[in-house]
Amino acid sequence: MTAESKPKRILIVDDESDVTDLLAYNLKAKGYAVETLNHPHGSVGLARTFAPDLVILDVMMPDLSGIQVCRMLRADPKLRHVPVIFLTAKAEETDRVQGLESGADDYICKPFSVRELVLRVQALLRRAGDPAPDLPKRLQAGQIILDVEHHAVTVQGRPVELTATEFKLLHLLMERRGRVQSREHLLINVWNYETEIETRTVDTHVRRLREKLGTEADWIETIRGVGYRMAATRAGAA
Repeated sequence: MTAESKPKRILIVDDESDVTDLLAYNLKAKGYAVETLNHPHGSVGLARTFAPDLVILDVMMPDLSGIQVCRMLRADPKLRHVPVIFLTAKAEETDRVQGLESGADDYICKPFSVRELVLRVQALLRRAGDPAPDLPKRLQAGQIILDVEHHAVTVQGRPVELTATEFKLLHLLMERRGRVQSREHLLINVWNYETEIETRTVDTHVRRLREKLGTEADWIETIRGVGYRMAATRAGAA
């Protein structure tokens, strides 16, 4: 982060003050502007005024869970595209899937490595803020239109709201239309992970993306045992 660049803003919401203090200290040391909150109430209001580039949310909080807060962020026109990382002590696969399905872009279990969390923050901000330079500005498959410049997707002329990760995933599949993308390849190119992690992450995001594409979902084909592909032609077409 150069001296001339505006620091990225990160909002941390966790009911444990030692967690928010630890993360704020380490993220500020990396040059980020950080705001913290130790209760979920008012978190969406603070997000509107602070305008974060990324939100870190604890899942297990009193009165209002991180999942509920995430859904509120996704419902707000000004905040729906802000990347969200969940922090939680719940490490079961079903919990991770629920977190991702609620709109989170990443999921880190407590206790966590601060260094790993900072690296994930950096990777998520990088992919959310750096559009691929050599791609066409408009991609289309059937009634799905992806506008790169305006970061917008429509299906049959109606806007579809995607998270930053869902947009990047659809963008990659449409850019490489007709070519099979392995789960490992998608993890590296969409999630920027260069080591093996839970490939269930890819399946969860593809399932959620298909749900949002509705009647056009079958353009995304499952290649059994390998990964996914955006079809060159629609199944059943002449």
